[in-house]
Amino acid sequence: MTKYTLLTFLVIISALVARGQQKDPLDKIIITAQKGKTRVTAGENGELQVNVSPKDVRTFKTAGRVRYRDFGARGDGKTDDIDAIAATHAFANLHGLPVKADDGATYYIGGKERTALIRTDTDFGTAAFLIDDTQVQNRNASVFTVGSDLKPFKLETITSLKRNQEKIDATLPGPCLITVTNANVKQYIRFGLNQNNGSAQTDIFVVDKNGTVDKNAPIIWDFDQITDITALPIDEKPLKITGGRFTTIANKAESKYTYYNRNIAIRRSHVLVEGLEHRVTGEGDHGAPYGGFLSIGDCSYVTVKNTILTGHRTYSTIGAAGKPVTMGTYDLSVNRALNVSFVNCSQTNDINDNTYWGILGSNFCKNLLYDHCILSRFDAHQGVANATIRNSTLGHMGINAIGTGLLLVENSTIRGRSIVNLRSDYGSTWQGELVIRNCVFVPANGKPTNAALINGFNSGQHDFGYTCYMPERITIENLRIDDARHPETYQGPAIFTNFNPEMRDSSYQEKFPYVITKEVILRNVTTASGKALRVSDNPFMFRAVKVTADR
Repeated sequence: MTKYTLLTFLVIISALVARGQQKDPLDKIIITAQKGKTRVTAGENGELQVNVSPKDVRTFKTAGRVRYRDFGARGDGKTDDIDAIAATHAFANLHGLPVKADDGATYYIGGKERTALIRTDTDFGTAAFLIDDTQVQNRNASVFTVGSDLKPFKLETITSLKRNQEKIDATLPGPCLITVTNANVKQYIRFGLNQNNGSAQTDIFVVDKNGTVDKNAPIIWDFDQITDITALPIDEKPLKITGGRFTTIANKAESKYTYYNRNIAIRRSHVLVEGLEHRVTGEGDHGAPYGGFLSIGDCSYVTVKNTILTGHRTYSTIGAAGKPVTMGTYDLSVNRALNVSFVNCSQTNDINDNTYWGILGSNFCKNLLYDHCILSRFDAHQGVANATIRNSTLGHMGINAIGTGLLLVENSTIRGRSIVNLRSDYGSTWQGELVIRNCVFVPANGKPTNAALINGFNSGQHDFGYTCYMPERITIENLRIDDARHPETYQGPAIFTNFNPEMRDSSYQEKFPYVITKEVILRNVTTASGKALRVSDNPFMFRAVKVTADR
């Protein structure tokens, strides 16, 4: 009897699903090392029984990696391989081994509720993965979750926080991601067709083992009370996910807000995703929206590089206000995450085709970056602290953001309706600075339009849960506005659109005053139309803005 005969491992894989989903799937995988063939069998309760022969255990360890075929994956594009894939990762996680897919294989993944937990480097290579969403047991169960062995814990002694506080009173095992909420304060109280009652006050930041806050991602709210504060230790060793040719066969569900999250969920810090491709097929005249094929959340220091993505077809439903709305549907989502970079990423469909929704949605983030990307949209819903778009081309949905800090757009071409759209459903607020440098703006992708550089709306009558600001200072340097095609009545591009058409004189009273920009600095701004840049169609609203122009 070898030492392996008596060795039984119980591995419980818990998929850390995206925030707001209805069910938290718990997949149990029991790994045993006993004589006989290595095999994977599914029990009646969905539990996987994985037996790995002692000989194979030694072989896999000697090889220094495992493959899906080692655990029975067929890779023929027809057999459902998700059980074998999940078992492979469970074994790899147990022994700290990387995983390698077979080049040229096509792994079919059906609608079974099974999530493969990735905790080691994984090379999908040139293998194809066919994810069939036409008959899904649980639309909220990720296909893969990139997770950590480190466990979160509560910080019971911290009862309040201040904006820009430099240190928290805690001794920690190492660097941690801190998430704090106050359920008694509501913010981001949404306005418009998708109106809602807001979200609990939330912040997320990184501290070192002594509790010192990373000054590049500061605390942005005052918390007079804290109802929950959690520390998640940060994995400092990088984890790599490389390659893979993923195709989603789209769901054909009713068009309503039942998001599908059959994706790769990244719930671990220090992750690099490189060389991945994701395509979508089978979209018809209706379907439920998607929450993001790459779903990044509750983590920091994540880079997605040299990756090809796909925008999803836009469908309509009835919104919270009882009127038809187009539903947001994403291939990228980032929620409660810091220091997330997209580098040299593009998409398979035309970035200017408005039948496809903008590719990114994000909430509660800090330090987001696009660099050398060609994508249809950058978007920050419930706030981003610091965002950079550089060396990139943005399509029909352009740059949409609310938040704080520095919003920097440089060396980029913007083909949306404005360079920056400050989202009106969250108060068109940016508490900080906007810099636009060395850019080309093609309003509405060259269609005749009355161009405005900065778009938004705030009536001053809605309580968003916070004071709303326009960027205090806006610097626009070396900007070329390609407005050669324009309406006959065109008076030239405006810096600001008409943020409140009803505010025509001092008789207009705001219940919740909107703090207007103090200063705009213009350097070398040129137009194809030859018409000069104007302040706004609403000169009264922007009467106090100081504009300094230097050609």
